[in-house]
Amino acid sequence: MKDFQRLFWEQNYNNLKSKISYYVKRWYIDRIRRGFFVKKDFDVLELACKIYTPSYISFETVLQQQNIIFQYDETIYLASYLSRDIQIKHKEKTINICYRKIKWDILLDQEGLIKKKYYTIASKDRAIKDMLYLKPDFYFDNLPDGYKNT
Repeated sequence: MKDFQRLFWEQNYNNLKSKISYYVKRWYIDRIRRGFFVKKDFDVLELACKIYTPSYISFETVLQQQNIIFQYDETIYLASYLSRDIQIKHKEKTINICYRKIKWDILLDQEGLIKKKYYTIASKDRAIKDMLYLKPDFYFDNLPDGYKNT
């Protein structure tokens, strides 16, 4: 809703709701959950980071992308200030998003974070550290050189 408010330069909440309703009825955007709307070609990672901010993509999501773990999981894992599991049904697809709570000073530390255009994602080193922070005995399938898997 805040993005729409900036997009339309609209301060009146009722006018803003009317404009959004118009675009939903015309099929330009989809409502996926209360207060959240997406374009037809939305980025799931961007959506995940926007639902609860501050947050960034990390844990199994990054470790899978970097071939450090081999277990396939479609869930998007994020570091955040709270723990939540969310399921979003969009068309015939279900999007699973898992927020994991970490300390504020770790969450706000920018070291090892990569800023993309619309979201933030952890580097592989940061994702490994995040995982070890929450699960010290986690097993990694393919650790890069310099790491010890015990």
